[in-house]
Amino acid sequence: MKKYNVAVVGVGAVGIEMLRCLKQRKFPAGQLRVFARSAREITVDQDRYAVETISPDGFNGIDIALFAGTEGEKGAAATFAKEANKRGAVVIDNGADFRMDPKVPLVVPEVNAKDVRKHKGIIANPNCSTIQMVVALWPLYKKAGLKRVVVTTLQASSGAGRGAVDQLREENMLIAAAGYNNVHVSAAHKTMPQQLGYNVFPHIGSFTDCDYTNEEWKLVKETHKIMHDDKIKISATTVRVPVRTGHSESAYIETEKAIAPEKARDILSKAEGVVVIDDPENNLYPMPKDAEGKDEVFVGRIRKDPFVKNGLWLWIVADNLRKGAATNAVQIAECVISK
Repeated sequence: MKKYNVAVVGVGAVGIEMLRCLKQRKFPAGQLRVFARSAREITVDQDRYAVETISPDGFNGIDIALFAGTEGEKGAAATFAKEANKRGAVVIDNGADFRMDPKVPLVVPEVNAKDVRKHKGIIANPNCSTIQMVVALWPLYKKAGLKRVVVTTLQASSGAGRGAVDQLREENMLIAAAGYNNVHVSAAHKTMPQQLGYNVFPHIGSFTDCDYTNEEWKLVKETHKIMHDDKIKISATTVRVPVRTGHSESAYIETEKAIAPEKARDILSKAEGVVVIDDPENNLYPMPKDAEGKDEVFVGRIRKDPFVKNGLWLWIVADNLRKGAATNAVQIAECVISK
């Protein structure tokens, strides 16, 4: 089997999961290099990795570069992706720097793997909440079409990075010690705009057009791009919840053709990357604690809207660090080498 030289850029929560996924999925990596802003050594599941200081020449000889994803002008991808391209590497970026670039494919392999063929050296990984939603909706879209999606996401602290997980942990400790809910964490652990311990708040990202956050607009624009259909009416509310890892979504859809819940369950149970857990009478439905560490998208609470002919409700759960980020990126890399 041919081997490919791989670079992983970033050693935060997503970068660590990328290293883990490459090994678990037996990706045919020859040389594996790990880059960050500063050199050090890290251990992942008892495997030791030498982290090198990132530089343009570090990508010499690299075939595939997985960028863990820091957005904006100071992000590694914005600075180094084209340098990696110049040296022959295909970049798969988990950040938002290239997602809406019309020249860059935005890929979820279960949905639009063929778009990988269109790449010009860079392929974008969608936002975590978008990935799990489109994996669940795509099989129904193919069978019955989609007119409308109204989704509320309940997103874990790890979606905001390691600092947010630390903030949640400290808040929970302070609340347990103080015996009341309103606490203030140390400045070192303050990364979210509101207290998350024993609390939820509807604020992920920055507020933009129509008083929606940019996180909410990602669900709209990215879904349109991935599905190649901008006629789907999509509205979203994104909520941060006191969960370590695992995003949940309550999705209401209106299909073009009527589809019974039983048929929807059957379609989804046969869909790639989807696991249906839908037995509410026995308290069986997807939960983030059960999805943590897994690569599938879990769907349950599939039920008809009693007042709208073509309305269905879905409850969608996935590990935001795995399928929502690292696993999807590695799956894209698998598509690249298969082509």
